[in-house]
Amino acid sequence: MSSRQRLTNIVGGSAGNLVEWFDWYVYAAFALYFAPSFFPEGDQTAQLMSTAAVFAVGFIMRPIGAWVMGIYADHKGRKAGLSLSVSLMCLGSLAIAAAPTYAQAGLLSPAILVAARMVQGLSLGGEYGSSATYLSEMAGRERRGFWSSFQYVTLIAGQLFALALLLLLQATMSEAALEGWGWRIAFVIGAVLAVVVFIIRRRLTETESFANVQALGADRPKSSGTNLFRDHPREAFLVMALTAGGTLAFYAYTTYMQKYLANTVGFDRETASRIMTAALALFMLLQPLAGLLSDRVGRKPVMIFFGAAGMVLTWPIFTTLETTRDPLAAFGLVMLSLVIVTGYTSINAVVKAELFPGHIRALGVALPYAIANTLFGGTAEYVALALKDAGHERWFYIYVSVVIGLSLITYATMRDTKKTSLIAE
Repeated sequence: MSSRQRLTNIVGGSAGNLVEWFDWYVYAAFALYFAPSFFPEGDQTAQLMSTAAVFAVGFIMRPIGAWVMGIYADHKGRKAGLSLSVSLMCLGSLAIAAAPTYAQAGLLSPAILVAARMVQGLSLGGEYGSSATYLSEMAGRERRGFWSSFQYVTLIAGQLFALALLLLLQATMSEAALEGWGWRIAFVIGAVLAVVVFIIRRRLTETESFANVQALGADRPKSSGTNLFRDHPREAFLVMALTAGGTLAFYAYTTYMQKYLANTVGFDRETASRIMTAALALFMLLQPLAGLLSDRVGRKPVMIFFGAAGMVLTWPIFTTLETTRDPLAAFGLVMLSLVIVTGYTSINAVVKAELFPGHIRALGVALPYAIANTLFGGTAEYVALALKDAGHERWFYIYVSVVIGLSLITYATMRDTKKTSLIAE
């Protein structure tokens, strides 16, 4: 494959990942506005806890999606897995856009919201494994860290575009209109973009690594959950361990941080959105740089940097933010947290892909990651809000620091996958 063909496929795969995550993060970005439509009773914290609980429900479905679609991508191809995942995401976005409010349909309203997020959770569970595997296999050996980092470039871009759309609607619509119906615009846009991405993904080139597996014919080993944990238990549990601290830190520093700035620090919703938009834009640009660094020095030192810095600095960052009233100072503290977590986000996909052989790679990347992501990433926002509601908000900072520290042990003791990669072009 020529460099131009490789680049075209990486860009095409990345564009789909961007839309998937845009659809997923639109929910978090607009929660402050649509929460009263589905959960009308209680104060703002109570409403946000309800939407965070639904956010967590979507995460519960991710291991199921990772299991089903990971096997599908290992058997039918990475391209087929990517196409299926974006179709499900489109369905979920349409359902939320058309969902009636609590005043119109009573309990049916939050039930539709939960069902739609379950479908999107299935989609995202399969998306991560298929996307991480596709980008890692499509990238050449010498620049695998660099190119695979574009999974989080597009993941962050999806979150960034969701926030940018929020800022645009905040600037052009009244608060009442946004809460009444304006939030639905974001989910309609997400569904339309998903259709476009489906067309793009059907035209991608399949990876050579998967072609090598296909060439084995009926003799190739089967991809299944049983075979994963029976034949590759060390690698599967290693993925769970290295994911725990990284995914918790990522959701604490990004998804929850926007609400933290408004609900705890005291910034208005527009200022909180602007701070996070600017910080995420720089965070996105850091990913390829850290990925390129891992191609030079190895994956292990980059992850150890995240583990050590995250364990030591999470408490100071959050406690300092509590008393910060200057938006620029808040931006600096948020940016510091994002620089730290870049040590995980930039290379976690390629590290996981390099641990598994081709016949079970999509499942091996997706399922253990989804389990850890559900336990730690999906619950991060709800745990933070529940502790705040109970009057012990600072316990959340300790929780994040401890889990990062446990993952640091994994980073320090595992092999450097750059030197032991099982990806064969």
